[in-house]
Amino acid sequence: MAVATGILEEKQIVIVDGLKKLLADTYTLYLTTHNFHWNVTGPMFTSLHAMFMTEYTELWNAVDPIAERIRSLGSSAPGSYAEFARLSSLPDAPADPPEATDMVRILAEGHEGAARTARRLVPDAEEGNDQATADLVVGRIGVHEKTAWMLRSILKQ
Repeated sequence: MAVATGILEEKQIVIVDGLKKLLADTYTLYLTTHNFHWNVTGPMFTSLHAMFMTEYTELWNAVDPIAERIRSLGSSAPGSYAEFARLSSLPDAPADPPEATDMVRILAEGHEGAARTARRLVPDAEEGNDQATADLVVGRIGVHEKTAWMLRSILKQ
């Protein structure tokens, strides 16, 4: 059944494709953050372990609204590692856990990448008269930029 809620049809496919990429980036970043939560070591263990838990919890809570927005627009949401790997702009977590400061750098870069993915979607959502997607995506940009700033601040000497 076609979605007839006032979103411009020619933009709907582009918007869904962008949301799928954002979902893939968000899930990839979630998985990497959870991996680092489990594997962090060193003098910053306690603070990073707790920080990573806060971050992966926020990311976990973000994937469902993105996937449900895709469904609201009449498409299936991607949901396999293979699909996420194909759609994501972010690299997978390293096979061997890196040092704590490298974890922080990798996550900061991941949040910056997710913000870029989200930002590319805003003009299409606005042009397509899709305020709900624009609102969702703008909120994600803010979260990713703030988290990237906090992570970069840890790396300052």
